Amino acid sequence: MIRSNLVKRAIVRAAVLAGFLVAAIPSVYAQEKVRPEVGKPLQAAQDLMKSNKFKDALAKVREADAVPAKTPYESYMVERMRASAASGAKEGDTAIKAYEAVVASGKAPAADQIKIIEALATSYYNARDYPSAIKWGARYFKEGGTGGQIRTLMIQSQFQSGDFAASARESLTDIEADEKAGRAPAEDKLLLLANSYLRQKNNSGYIATIEKLLNYYPKKSLWADIISRLQKKPGFSDRLALDVYRLQLATGNLSSTSDYMEMAQLALQAGFAAEGKKVIEEGFSSGALGKGAEADRHKRLRDLANKKIAEAEKSAAAELADANAAKDGNALVRLGYSQVTAGQAAKGVESIETGIKKGGLKRPEDARLYLGMAYIQAGQKAKGISILKSIRGYEGGVGDIANLWVLYAQKSA
Repeated sequence: MIRSNLVKRAIVRAAVLAGFLVAAIPSVYAQEKVRPEVGKPLQAAQDLMKSNKFKDALAKVREADAVPAKTPYESYMVERMRASAASGAKEGDTAIKAYEAVVASGKAPAADQIKIIEALATSYYNARDYPSAIKWGARYFKEGGTGGQIRTLMIQSQFQSGDFAASARESLTDIEADEKAGRAPAEDKLLLLANSYLRQKNNSGYIATIEKLLNYYPKKSLWADIISRLQKKPGFSDRLALDVYRLQLATGNLSSTSDYMEMAQLALQAGFAAEGKKVIEEGFSSGALGKGAEADRHKRLRDLANKKIAEAEKSAAAELADANAAKDGNALVRLGYSQVTAGQAAKGVESIETGIKKGGLKRPEDARLYLGMAYIQAGQKAKGISILKSIRGYEGGVGDIANLWVLYAQKSA
């Protein structure tokens, strides 16, 4: 994906440069003396290129090249015309050789020389000769070029050459410079960094880069990727399975029948009956549930959710009293998030905060995760994000979950 986007731009850039160089060719007779036997076919080639007849122009260039005992300037004009005609005719190898001859001649004006070197770097990239693209890209900057496209092309060439450490290092340098200047880094540069890390099996670097992509260019597919990788991190706790499903649901990545069934069952088992019911109803609405050979099983799960909701409503007062009377705040935290999922966000926030203050929590960072999510669902996004950002414990992956909720909350309406 990265390469195809850049290649398209490189091909377009090559065409633009070819057009510029055709337009910038001096009149055949404008500077040093050119004999008529050389000048006439070159003039004809120039006229043909203006009509986009590049192959015919190449034939005229060959006619001029066949003239014996050409002067250095005549050879320069022949090669310059050949380079432009070959570029237009998409004869890359011919154009490259001609461009190199033009540079070697030393006769091109300084401004044109930079453009010719840029065309060489781009042409070599299009030809997949990445070491040569890097060499001419470096020459471009050495001679005063400033185009960001050539730097990107050089870094991409490092990647395509297999030097993933270099492509990661240079991409990160550019990205950090953009962020320091308050600019959003280019999406292609972020994708290139992500792939460079991926090829080095640097999972932490890859995930950090995907998080940047989600911040600047959020996409459903990126969410699917990072959530999937999160579950595969060493030490990631199974207890967070429901929280993973919550992220998948929020980002539009819960779609299969088994995912809906598994999330609903986990929610019901954890005491979040209202949440389980919402997941089931969404599954029915999307068509993931209620069809096929297990349609009856899906309906039984819906009935079970309704039963648990009715039971929870009857025992709500007693459950709250028991939670308040408990020595620790664990029951209040769980009850509070259950209230949040039942549409009582403000009440749920109060219960969770009371539970945290009471202390004795088995997993304090989990409680803060639920509190942050509760504030977001209560409409107090800034406060929720602040709490989630404060979670520093990465035991079992709770810090990673919190960080992804921050990214989601910052980008969601």
